[in-house]
Amino acid sequence: MRPKIAVIQKIIVGSLLWFGVTMGPMAIASDVLPHWNESPSKAQIISFVTRVTDPASASFVPVSDRIAVFDNDGTLWSEQPLYVQLAFLIDRIKAQAPDHPEWQTTQPFKAALEGDLATLKHGGKESLLSLLAATHAGMTSDAFREMVCAWLATAKHPQTGLPYTAMVYQPMLSLLNYLRANGFRTYIVSGGGVEFMRAWAQDVYGIPPEQVIGTSLASEFVMRDGVPEVIRLPQVSFIDDRAGKPIAIDHHIGKRPVMAFGNSDGDLEMLQWSTAGSGPRFGLIVHHTDAVREVAYDRQSSIGRLDKALDMAQKKGWTVVDMKNDWATVFAPNKYTQPVLKDMFERRICTYRQGYHQSLG
Repeated sequence: MRPKIAVIQKIIVGSLLWFGVTMGPMAIASDVLPHWNESPSKAQIISFVTRVTDPASASFVPVSDRIAVFDNDGTLWSEQPLYVQLAFLIDRIKAQAPDHPEWQTTQPFKAALEGDLATLKHGGKESLLSLLAATHAGMTSDAFREMVCAWLATAKHPQTGLPYTAMVYQPMLSLLNYLRANGFRTYIVSGGGVEFMRAWAQDVYGIPPEQVIGTSLASEFVMRDGVPEVIRLPQVSFIDDRAGKPIAIDHHIGKRPVMAFGNSDGDLEMLQWSTAGSGPRFGLIVHHTDAVREVAYDRQSSIGRLDKALDMAQKKGWTVVDMKNDWATVFAPNKYTQPVLKDMFERRICTYRQGYHQSLG
């Protein structure tokens, strides 16, 4: 009996090995972007990455030059009905209000205290910068990151009730992983506060703090009781939005990206500059077309307006992702519905403090 069993085992193992060799590449090729539907957008991404990573291709790009930049709000995670950092700002204003009675009658603080999003949106970038300077300054970067971590552990999206860090687009996580598996360095280039994003980007996206670029406050070096500290000041040092994005990339990275990803007119200049370089270039815009699984918005939206960049995409041949049709899934709420899993997830945020990092992928 044993010889027969051994023969059968060899046949089974041999068959599995043959199947893996002959079918493996096909399975891998179809699974590199598992949260995407089979669509022209997915095919364009895979085709580009295949060409630039093939040493035999005329489009080959050395690993040292494989740089991909991503906007954050509306590109990697949800920005509706308000930017996540704005929700954080509002909570910070409410927490600090007892020490600032003048905020009760002064805009944009009055609007933040009353939850008047319409007034805050109408105030535009200036309102956000005022709130940013008032709530993010006067402390060390480490203390600020601790504050962000504590907030993320309990804050919930106002419509879904999920942690904000569960409002991440699963197809974009797949894309980040796919690019890194092919030698790309992935950067965030966002109008959001750089210290706010650095607190959690490693754990949520697998992007380390040194590869996060954003709007920043001025700071100064001081000695406190003999301890050297860097203190954040109540004034904005740099705004990483629109034309500021290519400037920031040039300053921080020093190379023109090969691939650029955005979702709004705030990303237009980054996409223009990135795709204008020599050699193979790839630009992509996430078009929010799914009113059921997320929110449908573009040209008329006060947040994440996509107007000029959408027109430019057609002229430049950038890939435009139709969220409704191109993405098999948007979020992954099942990960967070069970209390035990949800608790484990929340405790993973900001784990950089414990000396290790782990991407959610």
